[in-house]
Amino acid sequence: MTGPTDWVGRVDAETARELLLGTIDAVAAAPALAELAGRVADLVTRSLRVDVCFVHVLDDDERGVTLMGATPPYDAQAGKVHLALDEGVSGWVAARRQPVVIVEGKLDDPRYRYFPELGGLEFVSMASVPMVSRPTGLAGVLNVHSRTRRAFDDGDIALLTGIGQLVAGAVHAARLHRQLLVRRQEYEALVEQALAVQEQERRRIAAEVHDGVAQAVVSLSFHLAAAAEALEEEPRFAAEQVATARRLAELAVAEARAAVDGLRPPMLDDLGLPEALQSLASTSVGEGAEVTCAVAVDPDALPDHVQVAVYRMAQEAMQNVAKHAGATQVLLEVRGGGDELTLRVRDDGAGIEPPPGPGFGPASIRQRAELLGGTLTVTSHPGRGTELLVRLPLPA
Repeated sequence: MTGPTDWVGRVDAETARELLLGTIDAVAAAPALAELAGRVADLVTRSLRVDVCFVHVLDDDERGVTLMGATPPYDAQAGKVHLALDEGVSGWVAARRQPVVIVEGKLDDPRYRYFPELGGLEFVSMASVPMVSRPTGLAGVLNVHSRTRRAFDDGDIALLTGIGQLVAGAVHAARLHRQLLVRRQEYEALVEQALAVQEQERRRIAAEVHDGVAQAVVSLSFHLAAAAEALEEEPRFAAEQVATARRLAELAVAEARAAVDGLRPPMLDDLGLPEALQSLASTSVGEGAEVTCAVAVDPDALPDHVQVAVYRMAQEAMQNVAKHAGATQVLLEVRGGGDELTLRVRDDGAGIEPPPGPGFGPASIRQRAELLGGTLTVTSHPGRGTELLVRLPLPA
């Protein structure tokens, strides 16, 4: 790593010292990423007596850089200017991690890309260095521009590189902090969804028990009491009451089974996941459609709650096909491989118009998938069918 004494070169020692101390203060304050980039841009501009400084930060997907801080008035463009790796001077520097100095004639340099919103034609000379630290790697690119011709020397580049080294670690920490906040927000949203789904399920079961089982049992009790009173004097009437009570008892049993099935599919216990899905596929769509079910996953390797979730998601997907698709061929497929399980339901029906975009799909299926750390993708073309694909991480 370059030492502080090496950074000075031809740069005034006091200037280098003030810039380094200012950068250390900015890094130690651990502000948000945009604030850190803005403070660094201001420090570099004042200390090196350049006209503008741009701080480009590596994107989370590491496929490009985004302007995150700049000298006013260009700070208004922060977050709006993006460059892919190898695009423009900044993209070239990010891809190769090598500094670039252009003293004049930058429009003739094939690496240069003009941004009118950044006033590119106002500046004659520029220097661009990668912001890299040994523990964290590339964090972004630091650019300085001058309106008058300036031959940035080795001292300027060494000093900028040293500043980039200091900033790189702070940028990495700020990015991790931002990602952690996003994950926390996503987790809180999923918890809220889970609680809402749980409460909705409880209300549904309570309503079914109250309106179905409870009412049937009350009527059953009434008819049995009437039969008991009429048993000796009116045996025929008593027999009718017993027959009615029997029908009510059968209804109560059916309602109770439906309520229990709402909590957990009995077929999972009776048949296991592969056979339960096969039975689901053969009965959900109905007549007139050819259904293929392929299950290539070891159910013993899946936790109980994952099996229930896969069955429920497949159940709702097949119901949607039966209600809306008008399909002649349907595929229900569950596969597990490596660290991922996939559930795929594909039909050749009417499709969806307009074609679905990101975030589209049945809410309950998406919620179940996200609660297990997975994703739901729906692709469709009008008249050519729809495919629902759920990806779930397999537990170790």
